Amino acid sequence: MNLPNKLTVIRMFLIPVFVLLMLLSTNANEVDGWRIGAFIIFLGASATDWFDGYIARRDNLVTNFGKFADPLADKMLVMSAFIMLVSINQVPAWIAAIIICRELAVTGLRTILLEKGQVMAAAKSGKIKTMTQMLAILFLILNDWPLTFTDGKIGTALLYAALLATIYSGYEYFSKNWHIFKSSM
Repeated sequence: MNLPNKLTVIRMFLIPVFVLLMLLSTNANEVDGWRIGAFIIFLGASATDWFDGYIARRDNLVTNFGKFADPLADKMLVMSAFIMLVSINQVPAWIAAIIICRELAVTGLRTILLEKGQVMAAAKSGKIKTMTQMLAILFLILNDWPLTFTDGKIGTALLYAALLATIYSGYEYFSKNWHIFKSSM
């Protein structure tokens, strides 16, 4: 297994650690040591997303496993984070539901394309979606701390930007690959 794929697998293994730290946070309205730990783990896991892609392209280590597992690891990380943020009332459930449904739908689309021998690489809009989601999550985990004067407005603004990017990138993926459904209808 090459280094980029190892980083992807590490990202997957960091997800339960992140979830556990969020669960151990004693008060949903306060930033405690557990929440800071969750922030650090999420930040580290998010960084592996950038590094694995950079190394894979730089060293020509792009593999089919990486093309499949990297976006899957991103989705697992982001969906877990949004579920945890809903549980502490940092994210409205309807926003998390839209984001999670889009993630699952695109994963299903990738699977259908793979069955047809096609690999759907990440589009620019998908990368922007992932970046805005991860930034929103980072700010929401700490409720904009230490910028307490913002009263969570940065995280909330990023959340709505992530929602728009999520909807747009989902539309783009499906509109570009609609042919796959036409042939099976």
